[in-house]
Amino acid sequence: MTKKLEGNGLWESSRMMLPEHKALFSSNQRSSTAKLPAQLSKEEMNLVRDYILLPVMLSVVENKSREIEMSSLAFKMLYSASSRVLASIIGKDLRKVEKALQERSIQVFEEMKDENMLQYRYICRGHEEPLIMARDYMKSEISVRIGRYAKNLVAIIQAVERG
Repeated sequence: MTKKLEGNGLWESSRMMLPEHKALFSSNQRSSTAKLPAQLSKEEMNLVRDYILLPVMLSVVENKSREIEMSSLAFKMLYSASSRVLASIIGKDLRKVEKALQERSIQVFEEMKDENMLQYRYICRGHEEPLIMARDYMKSEISVRIGRYAKNLVAIIQAVERG
């Protein structure tokens, strides 16, 4: 043994462990790995995102519906009715998401609002994690999703027309 110390400052000869210490160390490692948080699956993360975005989408559609009803547009009855149907579909989807989160024992809480972002916290299988969404992301995602809902609504109307 030419070197008494290694890079971490341990004596080279002190690398031996007593069997009792090794057993204790192994059991501590097993218990600590058992306590490691379970990460959300991709599907569960999508549910959390939907739980955050769908209420905002619903309020946007409802606000636009009220604006349309107060306007002097020629087709305001048509626009208003279609936005109410859209709000109804979004509301049903929100209830499905809430039920799915409840079945998986996932809770989502709003922590903080800021002009640039919203901070949430979710609890899943006893593990707590923060989730931050930028307002710009939310606006663009909501716009895309409302577009998809509207496209599906038009497809339903066209299918009814065809018989």
